[in-house]
Amino acid sequence: MMRYIKYILVGVMLFMGSMAYAQINQWRDLYKVKKKDTMYSIAQKYGITLDELKDANPEMKKENYNLKKDDTVFIPFAKPRGQDLQKPAPVTAVKTDVRNREIRVGIMLPLHHNDGDGRRMVEYYRGFLLAIEDMKAQGISSAIHAWNVPIDADIRQTLLNPEVKSLDIIFGPLYTPQVKALGDFCAQNDIRLVIPFSIASDEVTRNPNIFQVYQTGSKLNNDAIKAFLSHFKSSHPVFIDCNDKNSTKGVFTFGLRNQLEQKGINYSITNLESSEEMFAKAFSRTKPNVVVLNTSRSPELNIAFQKLNGFRANNPQVGISMFGYTEWLMYTNYDLDNFYAFDTYIPTTFYYNPMSWKTQQLEKKFHQWFGVEMQHALPRFALTGYDQALFFLQGLHKYGKDFKGGKEKDPSTPVQTTYYFVRQGSGGMQNENFQLIHYKNNKTIESFTY
Repeated sequence: MMRYIKYILVGVMLFMGSMAYAQINQWRDLYKVKKKDTMYSIAQKYGITLDELKDANPEMKKENYNLKKDDTVFIPFAKPRGQDLQKPAPVTAVKTDVRNREIRVGIMLPLHHNDGDGRRMVEYYRGFLLAIEDMKAQGISSAIHAWNVPIDADIRQTLLNPEVKSLDIIFGPLYTPQVKALGDFCAQNDIRLVIPFSIASDEVTRNPNIFQVYQTGSKLNNDAIKAFLSHFKSSHPVFIDCNDKNSTKGVFTFGLRNQLEQKGINYSITNLESSEEMFAKAFSRTKPNVVVLNTSRSPELNIAFQKLNGFRANNPQVGISMFGYTEWLMYTNYDLDNFYAFDTYIPTTFYYNPMSWKTQQLEKKFHQWFGVEMQHALPRFALTGYDQALFFLQGLHKYGKDFKGGKEKDPSTPVQTTYYFVRQGSGGMQNENFQLIHYKNNKTIESFTY
């Protein structure tokens, strides 16, 4: 089912930002009642009347109804009031130069609270809306159309809506079976399609209108190996076998060891269960060492830190860095001091720096707008939505149809994640961004972008 959202005023955007939730009655949010909430305070919070709130929640009209903590309340859309909030006229399909008008944006993702996918995409959408508001201050105007497209949806039904053809850019879908129909539609109607997350489709190699953000695991491994070889030319690699039978990181460590052998670079192998004496023998006393584990799991990482701290206590003069995995970004809440202490490098295609002033300001604004914290997830979905909105909409505003997302036309300064795209043959554009996040001994973080 489709729900249309028009960006008119900042206040209206705040209301619609709460959620894109598709039901027959088209609620815009689900609210969990807190202590001291009243029906009036909830209505006031969302800019609706008490009658509108009661109409959306008929049980409130019952005699002796009491609002209780942790109750779930449906939040409807506010009814139009006055000329400023009248329903806008239908958008014409004529596409004049997008640099001289508002940008028509479509969001086609599972925007619901039924499962983890939906909750993550709602957060992505909310971050997107925060970027829309910030861009308005720069003179960039956007009209946002959002559709709830769950996993079992036939996206072709969504595409029957006449407003879809007038869009300049669509973000979605989340699920692979929906990619081809949406991609074909965008190619036929000259619409840019941004696929923001992981899919198992190669449509980007055939469809020139697609911008695919997600990169395969094999590409990340190859980029990480190249970055390792470039950054640690003068270091002695030490591989630690962590005895994790279910690890998938053997592909990376095998590939890296193969490249080291081809280049004639010596390395050592040790084990988490090795004695202190055998563990110490793996480390060079004349070169800086760079440690690589064959797992990304937190328990093994913490044991490795214990072993390394013990070794360093007896060998303070030995230089040690660590080369990790993207999953380690999730462990900064409790491993941050160790990351700093061991000069850690983490390869990734996205980034989260909780100490960044920009990040802190956006997290604060997100909480002010939506009353919740961002989910503790990789990536931070609200930050992803924010950065992608800035990148693509500022790009369209500045360069129009010539915007291809390449390094030569980088339109925005991201909060966290940089993007740049490369044409795939005669097909679309693939994100080639790769970063090494460096946790330095002086307790600062830097990012190397390749």
